Amino acid sequence: MLLDIVAIIAGIALLVWGADRFVIGASGIASNLGLPPMIIGLTIVGFGTSAPEILVSGTAAIQGNTGLAIGNALGSNIANIGLILGITALIAPLNVQSDTLRREYPILLAVCLGTLLLMLDGVLGRIDGLVLLVGLVAMLVAMVRIGRRSLASDPITAEILDELPEAMTTAKAVFNFSLGLALLLFSSRILVWGAVNIATAYGVSDLIIGLTIVALGTSLPELAASIASALKNEHDIAIGNVIGSNMYNLLAVLAVPGLIAPGPFDPLVLTRDMPMMIGLTLALFIISYGFGGAGRINRIEGLLLVLAFLAYQGVLFMHTDSVTATEPAAYQQTVEQQPT
Repeated sequence: MLLDIVAIIAGIALLVWGADRFVIGASGIASNLGLPPMIIGLTIVGFGTSAPEILVSGTAAIQGNTGLAIGNALGSNIANIGLILGITALIAPLNVQSDTLRREYPILLAVCLGTLLLMLDGVLGRIDGLVLLVGLVAMLVAMVRIGRRSLASDPITAEILDELPEAMTTAKAVFNFSLGLALLLFSSRILVWGAVNIATAYGVSDLIIGLTIVALGTSLPELAASIASALKNEHDIAIGNVIGSNMYNLLAVLAVPGLIAPGPFDPLVLTRDMPMMIGLTLALFIISYGFGGAGRINRIEGLLLVLAFLAYQGVLFMHTDSVTATEPAAYQQTVEQQPT
């Protein structure tokens, strides 16, 4: 058990550092290839911060732990809004002035509802995975168009320029990219190994482990980025990090288990986890869009987001025993498998 705990802690730490190296390297390569900074900020950086979730879900799906992969995607989105934006707003109330973000809010909400429609049959299949990947391509195209249309006067433009890594040689960028990718691959494997071992030892479903420990661990890059941006008065970036990450989590991360290990999932995903994720997404849209003016997430709203997240975690804890009993037989078999 001690070895499993060490594996989880080490896996999370290496995921965070590996994601940072990966983003720096990918951004450096893209910049040297001549991509505009706005495009890099809206696409490559967002993809990089979701790299931990993608690798963890891929590893879990390959090992047959589909519940952990699904829980990681949905749990990370819940943590991003409820915990990360909530804590960030408590530290520094967030003012939203970017028109770019206002264009992204409806896209995120549409992605959430579209994902729900795909999963209403209780099965995450290969066709669902392919549809999500097509949605990912469409989202990237939309982000590129948004980036090209964004005016230089948009506050987020200057914030993205400030956040992009310093110029580096292509060789150094490739080294950072390769190092980050290697760390992500290694750390995701040991994190999943430790998480599944603990889930098996305590009779907890891998869905619960994915929604809690793994989701929190893979969301740490977003937490660090959002708090750092808020402290530097880059409020639009703090929120933009979460919006971008949540779209990648649904379209890229959730597609992985559908393509690699298609099959039924725990019914509570539809009755408990998806409603929570969509509810928080809708709350974010309402409080920060800024109908008729600049949007703002104040400290009271930040506190409410954190309390909603904590209440959800309490519900997960209370349902721990019942989840195992209500899962489909095919799903229960994946929980009992040990990673190889």
